[in-house]
Amino acid sequence: MFRSRLLALAFPALLAAWLPARAQLPAPVVGALRSTTIPEEALSVVVLRDNQTVLSHLADRPAHPASTMKLITTLVSLDVLGPVFRGRTELRSNGQVQGDTLKGDLVLRGGADIDFTTEALTTMLRSLRYQGIRRIDGNLVLDRQLFNPARADLGAPPFDESPESYYNVIPDALLLNKNMLQLDLRSTGGRLKISSLPEMDGVSVDSDMRLVNGDCGNWDAGWQHPDVQTQADGRLRVMLHGTFPKNCVASESINVVDRQDYVGRMVRTVWSALGGTIDGSTIEGAAPSDAKLLAEHVSRALPELVRDTNKPSDNLLARTLFLSLGALAPDPVLGSRPLPGSLEPTLARAQATVRTWLRAHGIDDTGLVLENGSGLSRIERVTPVQLAGVLLAGQRSNWAPEFQASMPIVAIDGTMRRRLHDSPAAGRARMKTGTLKNVVALAGYVPDASGRQCVVVAMINSDLVSNGRGRMVLDTLVDWVARMDAPQPVQPVQPIQALPAAPPVPATQP
Repeated sequence: MFRSRLLALAFPALLAAWLPARAQLPAPVVGALRSTTIPEEALSVVVLRDNQTVLSHLADRPAHPASTMKLITTLVSLDVLGPVFRGRTELRSNGQVQGDTLKGDLVLRGGADIDFTTEALTTMLRSLRYQGIRRIDGNLVLDRQLFNPARADLGAPPFDESPESYYNVIPDALLLNKNMLQLDLRSTGGRLKISSLPEMDGVSVDSDMRLVNGDCGNWDAGWQHPDVQTQADGRLRVMLHGTFPKNCVASESINVVDRQDYVGRMVRTVWSALGGTIDGSTIEGAAPSDAKLLAEHVSRALPELVRDTNKPSDNLLARTLFLSLGALAPDPVLGSRPLPGSLEPTLARAQATVRTWLRAHGIDDTGLVLENGSGLSRIERVTPVQLAGVLLAGQRSNWAPEFQASMPIVAIDGTMRRRLHDSPAAGRARMKTGTLKNVVALAGYVPDASGRQCVVVAMINSDLVSNGRGRMVLDTLVDWVARMDAPQPVQPVQPIQALPAAPPVPATQP
């Protein structure tokens, strides 16, 4: 507690010390900006070393961070939820078992378990069969009440033109297979064959896609948004549209089946394969307070989820962690967790939790705009100074190794694996990327030429960042930091030329 108070007192002084910062951009960065025609005022950047400002340019101006926002979500999650936090999925019921029949509803309760898959579901349902249960004499109840609202996806406007893509999946507390259908597309002999997994009761995939001459590597150029048609008998027909190149093989995952249908049909498919039956309907609801635990699945521990959030920049994982902060973190005033079904929106609680954490670490949250914690947003804003403060807090955190290990290693892995291979930052710097239509950003740790760790945060908000132009500017900055204070080449010492021998002294005449 005392150490926390000291840090909170120290951080404002450090942050204030950054403000009278050097405004002149390094010559290589200026050159990169001019070559791309990106104006200097589109770039916001701060570089710190040993808590001292090395470079600051518009660093206290709120900017769109894109996916560098995930650094805030993941570090706060480690600090608030703790490194042993795990999501959980449960099967519960308050019914009685009579013979091989469960007399009552079977409740599948979601607990932000991002690892809940068909295999996990099969193991849980197999546990019911081991307990002697074959028939469910009641409804299948899907409980998403951990988050409020339970179905934030309903009525939500699409973020962009690809709502079926994985990166656009909106989280809830009960997601199975991340609600994705995996497609295998093969065009041979003038015919397109489509296979899909997982196989679900009453769900089929068809296509009216036309085969065309085209590049297999660019197969999705003719892809159009699929739709789902409900048949008279209740079956679902997923229809694929557009074009597909001849003699090609491709795979794609799509989010098009309503998650209520997806989970309900998967449970019935797996339960039937195990020899079981469910008499009732599939409904949404909450587990009764007296419902007993029948089977459960837990996700991997939080550090593994944080790594899988930051390395590939996974929006769904980040958004699930952000909501978990609102659903599971103690109330900063009352010190207690909200009850499931709380009337307070989970998103608002998550935003409050992050702001409370920032203030506790002496980071001024003025100008900060939080939406979903992933950066997949049109409104989220943060200043480079604020994000640099988070990175400094990450160095001092008890979970610094877990946090830093989650960040992509430059030129090695994650979203930085193809960048800066010829720079001294390669294999040494750890940087989180951020990319949207008019945003590129980088934030992380870069050792300088002498090995001193630097905190680097840079964001470009401009329509000119496309086609790699913005990325080139930020890579130039990181390379400059990695070369900073490199010793100058030593000029070789020229050997001293021997003096010519002196002429002999004439003998003295007597």
